[in-house]
Order: sequence, then C-alpha cells, then structure tokens
Amino acid sequence: MTTPPTAAEALPPAAPDPGASARWTIVGLLAAALFINYVDRGAVPTAAHLIQDEIGLSARQLGVLFSAFFWSYSLLQIPVGWVAERYGAQRILAAGLTIWACATMLVGVAHSFAALLALRLLLGIGESAGFPSVSKLLAIVVPVKDLGTANGIVAFAYLFGPAVGAYCGGLIMAEFGWRAAFWTFGAASLLWLLPWSQVRLPRSAVATSSTAGPPLRTLLRQPSLWGTSLGLFSSNYSFYFMLTWLPYYVVRERGFSTAEMASLAGSSYVVNALSALLAGVCVDRLARAGHANLAYKAVMVAAHAGTVACMLGIALGSQPWAVAAIFIYQILSGISSPGAFAMSQILAGPTASARWVGIQNACGNFAGVIAPALTGMLVEQSRHFISAFVLAALVSALGLIGWVWMVRTVAPLDWQALAGDRQRGAGCGSRGSAL
Repeated sequence: MTTPPTAAEALPPAAPDPGASARWTIVGLLAAALFINYVDRGAVPTAAHLIQDEIGLSARQLGVLFSAFFWSYSLLQIPVGWVAERYGAQRILAAGLTIWACATMLVGVAHSFAALLALRLLLGIGESAGFPSVSKLLAIVVPVKDLGTANGIVAFAYLFGPAVGAYCGGLIMAEFGWRAAFWTFGAASLLWLLPWSQVRLPRSAVATSSTAGPPLRTLLRQPSLWGTSLGLFSSNYSFYFMLTWLPYYVVRERGFSTAEMASLAGSSYVVNALSALLAGVCVDRLARAGHANLAYKAVMVAAHAGTVACMLGIALGSQPWAVAAIFIYQILSGISSPGAFAMSQILAGPTASARWVGIQNACGNFAGVIAPALTGMLVEQSRHFISAFVLAALVSALGLIGWVWMVRTVAPLDWQALAGDRQRGAGCGSRGSAL
C-alpha cells in the first residue's frame, strides 16, 4: 500500500531560490488568477437583466442563481484548504481554474433556469480553489514584511476583475448579446494556464510547504480564527450584495441604461481596486515601523463604520448622493481587502495558512449564500431595495467585533507552544481524573 504524496512531492521540481524578482512574478500570476476568478463570477450579475428578459426569470430566481455559486464555493473551502496543503497548492489552483473557465463558457449555451443553476454550482466548485491556494502560496513565497503589499497587489487584481467584467462584459453584451460575453471570458481564462505551467517554486518555499502544520484541533481553538471569519462574513455581506445586485439595482431602480450601468459599475470597481493596492503598500510601511496591529485594525474600523453610512446613503439619498456613496463604499471596501487575508497569513504562518483561510473563507463566504438570495426575496416582496441596504448596513457593523475584539494581536502564532499547552492540559486532566 502506497502513501499519498506530500505537498512538496506533488509540486513540480523546485527551482533555486532566485530572489525578489521571481517572488513578485509568482505574486503577479497569483493576482492574475484571482482577477480571472472575479471576472468570471461577476458575469452573471452583469447580464442579469438580459438573462431575466430572455429566459423569463423572477427576482427570486435571480437571487437563487446569485446565491447558488456560494453553496458549492463555501462548502468546499475547508476541504480545498486541506487538499492544497497536502497535495500542492500550485496544481490545485490550476485544476480549479480549468473547471471554472469551462463552467463560464457553458453559461453561453444555457437556456433554462435549471441549466444556469447547475453551472453556477460548477463555477463555485472550480473557484473554491482560489483563495486557499493563493494564500498558501503567498505565505510560503513572500516574507511577512511584504505580505501587505503582496495582498494589496492580489486584492487590486481581484477587485479590478469586476470592473473589467462589468465594463467589457456590458459592452460585449450590448453589441453581440449576453451569451458572447461568457464564451469570451471563459476561453480567455484558460490562457493563464500557459505561464503558470512554467512556474517552479523556490526550494526554500517547497521546504516550508512540506513542513507539518498544527493539528486541526489546535487551529480551531484560536479565537483569532473565528474573529477573522466573522470579520470576513461581515465584509463579504455588503461586498457580495453590491457585486451581485448593483448592476440590476442601477438599471431597474435608478433608471440607468445597460451602457451607463457598465460605465458606473466598472469605474467604481476600478476605484475599489486602486484603493486596495494603495492600502496594502501603506499598511506594510506602518508594519515595518512596528505598528502592524494598529494599522490593520484601524483600517478595518474605518471600513466597517463607513460602510454603514454608505449603505444608508445609497438607499435613501438622491441619485447624485447615491452615486457618491457607491464610490465611497468602493474605497472603503478596497482599503480593507489586503488586511482581510494578510492578517490571516501572518497569524497562521506558512504551515497553516491554507487551512486557516479555507475555514475563514467558508464562514465568510456564507454571506454570499445569504445576501443575494435574501436580497431577491426582499426586493420581490417590497418592490424596492431600501430594506436590503439597511440590512447590509447592520451586518457591516458586526465586523468590528471580529476584526478588533476577537483578533487581539496581529502577529504570528507559535503553533508548537499552543499544541504543547493543549497536550499538557490534556495530561493534567488525565492525572486529575485518576486521583
């Protein structure tokens, strides 16, 4: 009987340690993968009003389609995190991208609600490989002092994805129909596999990857894990609510045309992405000066408190104020994005980051299950979006508990000491019961 390969054995042959330039090349390719991830996942929301008109879907059915992606995506985060650490994040990421690219192309030939539902589930299966694999690879390739910048670059990419998806997708849909956009996006996604197949991780990264991480029970006992999970759930609720329903909202409730919607959504997502890139660089500078805990937490406080005001402004303000609130929200969402995963990578370290982010992302992306479907129900019942925006504001306030109170200090956890404390506690308990 043979044993399964370790993560190091499952990876392509290691390359010599080539220095910073090769590390940032890998960061660039990881950023490109998540850019593609968000372009593809945002295609259905961008085309929602056109799909609704052609296939005859209700607002409730649209909400289910938006939500269905997250059913499979969220459920698979934890097992994918384990698989990425056990068999190699490099290959798992490539396999996931292949699946989600094919699912995107097939939407272009779907003609029923059932077919669209099945393909949204398949998209979630493929895209579940994204964040656990990327976080694992960042944690083993990038030094801690540069994780803010690296995550800022990655966040810029995945937040820029909806901008390209909304703008380019909207133009393709207006000119050639919504089906052509899915064929184009899916086929273009597969091109990423060409440069990725040539990547060889540095030897030091492969050695780190193969080091045993903490036991799962030790991981699950960390309050910081559940703090980052609650914080991400709160951030994601408003983010996915806006990502899935903003195009529909500005067309149906604010009276924008498809082209105007594409321009507004696309430009707001560009602001989001640029904010993330700038925030990552600034947080790293503060972290190098010894203020990492303050820097990461201050950004999260500003983002969540500001999001409450923005959600209410979009719902209740006049059109100019609503548009301004959309852009301010995108800035706040952008500045919080690097920290959402950099904090976890710092806390978990190279040996546990994939599982940590897998658990965090499973909890955090449960917001994607709830927000789109619940919004569809609220809109269908009330015929407007006010209650949906108020609910998003309330959920955003919960994030302050997770990021600020439950995550006490943003610093690497000593897994050996924590596991030793657990074993000593168990030993004392056994001796005590014997007396």
